[in-house]
Amino acid sequence: MDKMTVQEMDIRSKRVLIRVDFNVPLDETGRITDDTRIVKSLDTIRYCMGQKAKVVLMAHLGRPNGVPDPKQSLKPAAKRVSELLGRPVELLKDCVGPEVETRVKALSEGDAVLLENLRFHSEEEKNDPDFSKRLAGLGDIFVNDAFGSAHRAHASTAGITEYLPSVAGFLLAREIEYFDKAITRPERPFVTILGGAKVSDKIKLIANLLEKADTILVGGAMAYTFYKVLGIGIGNSKFDPAGVDAAREALAKSKAKGVPIILPVDRVIAQKMEKGTPTQLVTSDIPDGWSGFDIGPATAASFKEILAKAKTILWNGPLGLFEIPPFDRGTHEIASFVAGLKATTIIGGGDTAAAVNSFGLESKMSHVSTGGGASLEYLEGTLLPGIAALRDKKTAGVKP
Repeated sequence: MDKMTVQEMDIRSKRVLIRVDFNVPLDETGRITDDTRIVKSLDTIRYCMGQKAKVVLMAHLGRPNGVPDPKQSLKPAAKRVSELLGRPVELLKDCVGPEVETRVKALSEGDAVLLENLRFHSEEEKNDPDFSKRLAGLGDIFVNDAFGSAHRAHASTAGITEYLPSVAGFLLAREIEYFDKAITRPERPFVTILGGAKVSDKIKLIANLLEKADTILVGGAMAYTFYKVLGIGIGNSKFDPAGVDAAREALAKSKAKGVPIILPVDRVIAQKMEKGTPTQLVTSDIPDGWSGFDIGPATAASFKEILAKAKTILWNGPLGLFEIPPFDRGTHEIASFVAGLKATTIIGGGDTAAAVNSFGLESKMSHVSTGGGASLEYLEGTLLPGIAALRDKKTAGVKP
């Protein structure tokens, strides 16, 4: 990675402002249902606290649209990170203002506080220069460890870098390392698995992977858009009308490049999207009134045969409606198989990460990303503003 990391900075006794990704799911009672993103931020937080830095954490939660909302307070995150660290992390009442500045100035070495939801201020998403400067005033050094927000040019990810020395945290560095390896120097064969719903959302990704990968396996709802192009009946299955042209272009490019796009050969179909609903297995057209919700066993077997030879596997998008049994079988079966391979296995964020986590397989993958949209854009070849703004190693010079 060509960006400086926090480990290359002298942070002792300094105020270190860390952008973390605490945008975690909450249930109706406000309880965190998945603390993965908080857990993965601990390496950087512990390192900074261990270096006797005065740590100021900042994050967003949800989409409060610039208005304070108690339901989207970071209070649950403050409680959970305190539990994980085994020491209190106070949640401040705001993220800017005189009261916040006073509390931050009073921080002792090795202590940490968490600012309240950045998005309670509309200036955050607008990347407002004055708001960026006010945030920067809380620290001496900025550390971006929020890969899930690195594709957003917001005040806390991009604007703040205009005012402080800015480097990557350990999580962000790890994300970049794995994705860079997959895109620029993968061990081959390099096999990608693409699922999810919309082909139109992944036009650039598919185009970029056709330049990099050896084989592309396609499942999930996006497969039905490809079937539509090929004239295979899809019944009432979900497909992406806006992605038809993209699917057609991808198939043509696949043929020209000699990079196979492998579609499911059998499909699990049902008339309702409900748990325990009756299902059928089809290998040809799906009849009217029925929809495809998962890959079938023959597809799973053919995918495994290809994956078994892979040295690098990149997976973005589940292969079926994994949230509702029995449509989770295909994704679960492939995830379990991939987890047992001696290959570099990289799981894109979002639903793919959620699926792998729900199956208890995260620890068996080489890397499970914390960023859905960010990982997608990075794999498309897009330069993410939250990463581009960090200090380059080759021009960084002497430690500040």
